[in-house]
Amino acid sequence: MAEPKSRPALQISDLHVYYGESHAVQGVSLTLERGIISVVGRNGMGKTTLCNTITGLKQARSGSIRLAGKEISRLPPHLINRAGLAYVPQGRRVWPSLTVDETLRLAMHGTEGGWTLERIYQTFPRLAERRRNGGAQLSGGEQQMLAISRALLSNPRLLVMDEPTEGLAPVIVDQVRDLLIRLAAEEDVSILVIEQNIGVATAVSEQVAIMVNGRILRMMDARDLAADRDLQQRLLGVGRHSEDDVPPSDETPGDTAADRVAEVFRIERHREDASAGELLRATTSLPNRWGVDLSAARPQAVKPREAVAEEVFAIPLSERIGRTALVAGTFDTKGVELRFIRDRLRAKGITVKTVDLSTSGKPSTADVSPLQVAAMHRGGSSAVFTNDRGQSVAAMSEAFGRWVERERGIGGIISAGGSGGTSLATAGMRRLPIGIPKIMVSTVASGDVGNYVGASDILMMYSVSDVQGINAISEQVLGNAAHALAGMIAGLPAAEQREARRRHARPTVGMTMFGVTTPLVQALQKRLDGEYDCLVFHATGTGGRSMENLADSGFLAAMLDVTTTEVADLIVGGVFAATEDRFGAAIRSRLPYVGSVGALDMVNFGPRDTVPAKFASRKFVIHNPNVTLMRTTRDENRQIGQWIGERLNQMEGPVRFLLPEGGVSLLDAPGRPFHDPEADAALFEAIERTIRQTPRRKLERVKANINDPLFVDAALAAFASIMPRLERRA
Repeated sequence: MAEPKSRPALQISDLHVYYGESHAVQGVSLTLERGIISVVGRNGMGKTTLCNTITGLKQARSGSIRLAGKEISRLPPHLINRAGLAYVPQGRRVWPSLTVDETLRLAMHGTEGGWTLERIYQTFPRLAERRRNGGAQLSGGEQQMLAISRALLSNPRLLVMDEPTEGLAPVIVDQVRDLLIRLAAEEDVSILVIEQNIGVATAVSEQVAIMVNGRILRMMDARDLAADRDLQQRLLGVGRHSEDDVPPSDETPGDTAADRVAEVFRIERHREDASAGELLRATTSLPNRWGVDLSAARPQAVKPREAVAEEVFAIPLSERIGRTALVAGTFDTKGVELRFIRDRLRAKGITVKTVDLSTSGKPSTADVSPLQVAAMHRGGSSAVFTNDRGQSVAAMSEAFGRWVERERGIGGIISAGGSGGTSLATAGMRRLPIGIPKIMVSTVASGDVGNYVGASDILMMYSVSDVQGINAISEQVLGNAAHALAGMIAGLPAAEQREARRRHARPTVGMTMFGVTTPLVQALQKRLDGEYDCLVFHATGTGGRSMENLADSGFLAAMLDVTTTEVADLIVGGVFAATEDRFGAAIRSRLPYVGSVGALDMVNFGPRDTVPAKFASRKFVIHNPNVTLMRTTRDENRQIGQWIGERLNQMEGPVRFLLPEGGVSLLDAPGRPFHDPEADAALFEAIERTIRQTPRRKLERVKANINDPLFVDAALAAFASIMPRLERRA
């Protein structure tokens, strides 16, 4: 019986596939109703991995693959084939020792179905002529005919073809193209074609999926792609010729070969092609992050192209870590000092790459020129080299951060400079994962360096004297900094050691705590300590950012974010405020997330006399001479609840969010100074009204104070419900 028309031939939902630490397929979703769909992309984009996963040759970490409505993602290859899927692999892979006839008879599935041995020979007369020849005696075109015939003899519902025209003569390519069109038109078979040949891909299908770095970047009409050579170049790196390159000697800021390369990576930023039907998915990027099935989730808004480009070209953590030291800074003004650091590192046997962050436009002898870095800015190098120094420094900072994210093999970064140089260099340092050494020798290091360090592990060294030439002081300070970085790089674990640690380490869970939620977090930590490595972060603004930075860096397996008080300070204006990116790591990474409203009954200020006068009539608790707590009101809680709910809606990973009806902190328990059920109710109702609950995103009320054992049990149950089962180590 034919499958109902409503069931797509192939439906892939949020597919994630890894090779060790390398995230090869990242949240791919794709639907083939009927006919042919082509997937195109450059080498190394994950196309063959996608094929191998669909056919069962590679297991997915998470996601769904449905063949005519049947889930096949966990089936072995032979059962997937019996379910109606046939595969024509890249390189054909015919048996060299078997004849054509032996190969085809071995591939036959009984006598039922439209494709028989006789029909194959009628369709491919050349195979009939060569039926007694071995696979190794066939030409490339004949081998491809044999591979296609071998697949057709299983009478499939779906035919998956990986690079079917690779290595074939043009006349054979045309024959394969015509065959695919005929099969889709005349037979009850749908075809997924993975192809680099744009001409073939756009000729055989109406829709083309563009795959970049493991993701389906967008879907578009095949005719539009075939007609737009410029678009092919930007998305696929094809369609241009060498005469487009400008000799390096002719380069000027804003008009360089590097600029045009950067334009490719900006993914058609300035085109207004909203009808292209982009399928943009959030990323998981590291091996201890868990993917989820989003088939029941509500559609998310399409992301801006610049945000997509930011995600698509991310480098896996395993490739970012290496042994090369980056000496970065403004070589036009600090070249003597930076080269001194370079030479000291080289003397210790460290491989060094110099990176020039100058914005003056002067020629550079650094390994990486300012033009190369500036080209990574969203607006190109012309956005960096302006007549406004402040604007130029800010733009170069952004460009350097993006450059660092795409650089492989970094063992550490070191720089030296004043306030401007410090701002430039630390912008890139903050983009590196925790654990990769970062040293900043700076004239501002003895003051407030919070804006430079952020939630990163940057080591700030005070330069003592100005960073201006080599003298008795600077020689010692800069030498110590170089030797410190050399020691840090030497102490970095090798790739094998990192992998061994990853295999044997307990999964790491990030927890947020405040003094008024300490009993809860201590109880959770005690109960989880046997199986998980629990990291507790003090929710003082920086603490929350530190936890999320670790999540972004791939160090966390999950988050127990039970103390979200930083949001209250953000909304109302306290001193421990989160940034607007609070919860951003959970959104980006899709890590399992259990959250709550811990300490949202309070806003934090310094000493009592520093509290703004507009709050004079409010209820306060003097925590200590330097910390004053102010009770949040009903209206503030409504605003806080709506803000949190909107952020939770952006999380595509497994989410559980708990509401303690008995109070959100020690001070919010009955008889305590901040107990206010009406204000708490406003908070809970605002979250409930805002959040869109799905099977993966659930809200739960608990009839207990947040520090009560009943709430501890509820939090642990929620955590267990969304965490994958752990394999017990010997």
